[in-house]
Amino acid sequence: MNEAIRPGVDIQAQEGPELSVIVPTFNERDNVTVLYRRLEATLANVAWEVVFVDDNSPDGTWDVVRALAQRDSRVRCVRRIGRRGLSGACIEGILASSAPYVAVIDADLQHDETQLPKMLLLLASDQADLVVGSRYIEGYKSEGFNKQRAGASALATEVAKKMLRVEIADPMSGFFMIRRDRFEQLAPKLSVHGFKILLDVVATAHGSLRAVEIPYTFGARQHGESKLDSMVALDFLGLVFAKLTNDIVSLRFILFAMVGGIGLVVHLTTLFIALQLFKAPFAEAQAAGAIVAMTSNFILNNFLTYRDQRLKGFALLRGLIAFYIVCSVGLLANVGVAFSVYDQEPIWWLAGLAGALMGVVWNYAMSGLFVWRKK
Repeated sequence: MNEAIRPGVDIQAQEGPELSVIVPTFNERDNVTVLYRRLEATLANVAWEVVFVDDNSPDGTWDVVRALAQRDSRVRCVRRIGRRGLSGACIEGILASSAPYVAVIDADLQHDETQLPKMLLLLASDQADLVVGSRYIEGYKSEGFNKQRAGASALATEVAKKMLRVEIADPMSGFFMIRRDRFEQLAPKLSVHGFKILLDVVATAHGSLRAVEIPYTFGARQHGESKLDSMVALDFLGLVFAKLTNDIVSLRFILFAMVGGIGLVVHLTTLFIALQLFKAPFAEAQAAGAIVAMTSNFILNNFLTYRDQRLKGFALLRGLIAFYIVCSVGLLANVGVAFSVYDQEPIWWLAGLAGALMGVVWNYAMSGLFVWRKK
């Protein structure tokens, strides 16, 4: 029985895959089997594997993938619980794969999987480090890209190219293939939040990737709904600002600070209403403003900044109480730093800015530890 593992006995090693296909999924149970069959046909002459990274889909996408994996060892499923976001799913999937070349493709059947062999050839022949399925070069065709989405994508592309000095024509594409060794070098600096992983990769590489773009046919979605929600624009802007600061400021911190700015407006509005309409004493009006602002900040952060860790049910109430405590301590830190700066340099706006910055940094750090804790 121990014959197979006894020293001196040869064990036949199976050659690993040449290409890993990474497919982020959320509510795509009707698409994954179709995509698997298409990959099977397209990559008939390639040693390949496919890694579906599912964000715990309510429709049980992960269960369908596991059924496929039972029949074909080239199929793998990574089921993520407590984490959401297309970029993070792609990063985890690529790092969990094993081939020297990795492709990212959507599960919605809109990307053209028949281009994968051509993309692989360009990488394997050392003509490129990155191959992008591009919508902005000659030969591209679209069967399912509506005018509104196309316009928004084109605008975002121009913003990215000008502000981040990205040279490829379509940095917003979700269909690309890259050398594993190059991706591994960039991975520690990539953001796990947001939806535009390719833009992050290209911006982080600072022009060091040899990129080739090829046209493809963008198909019509057959099942399910788009994974892009109304918050994608903010994610995109946050990513651009993060890259402009050389990743010193994270996308999540930028969103947290934006919510804090909205909270300041809410605070002042509530204070004005309490003082002018209800004739409340200043102390009571100020307390009301603080409570309303903290509550609105919590709701917005739960909906926007931490939507991949969104609190629900009893956890929502518990999180709100924890947020009140964190922000109360943050207020003390704010005032303490402001007084300290003002004593050294009596410039009111400088002291106020220093105090506010300390407050938002404290609230952000403590919220991550005590309110929206990773499971």
